[in-house]
Amino acid sequence: MTHDLFLALLGFAFVSSITPGPNNLMLMASGANFGFRRTVPHMLGIACGFMVMVVLVGTGLMQVFDAWPPVRTILTVLSVAYLAWLAWKIAHAAAPGSGGQESARPFSFFQAALFQWVNPKAWTMTLTAITLYAPGREWAPVVLVALAFGAVNLPSVSVWAFMGQRLRLWLTSPRRLRAFNWTMAALLLATLYPVLYPAA
Repeated sequence: MTHDLFLALLGFAFVSSITPGPNNLMLMASGANFGFRRTVPHMLGIACGFMVMVVLVGTGLMQVFDAWPPVRTILTVLSVAYLAWLAWKIAHAAAPGSGGQESARPFSFFQAALFQWVNPKAWTMTLTAITLYAPGREWAPVVLVALAFGAVNLPSVSVWAFMGQRLRLWLTSPRRLRAFNWTMAALLLATLYPVLYPAA
């Protein structure tokens, strides 16, 4: 991979990592509801899980899609159903001080890592990155794509958790927090629009 192509890869990784999507909206909601420190495992899970996803997809799973296209349809259905359930959970998160809030927990490292496999934006980022920057699907270029994302992903997603934590200072009112959570849930559902209506 040439120097210019690698710089282009870093730019793509940064823009796709920091723009709104299911991961970042969930991190903002987590930062607002649980604080930055408790959201760190969630952030690490996203960064590491996505790197693993890039390597596995680039070195083998794309061939599965090529050989059996219905796999994509199955994946889409699972992604839509899981994101809808997460949106419902965010919308109905209990306000601070209520009994439900004490039992609520942020995503763990492994939950966040596994979430990448049902995250439509993560799939789009992965398939696009492999197609553009590792078209031959050789091991070395695929790993380089994964490392490029690893270098920019964690700092990028951390911004969203930090913004959520800053909002936490304003969301001391249960009514404000409830409105925020419903807004985050609606935005999370909105990220499904390109999946459900790809030709729109």
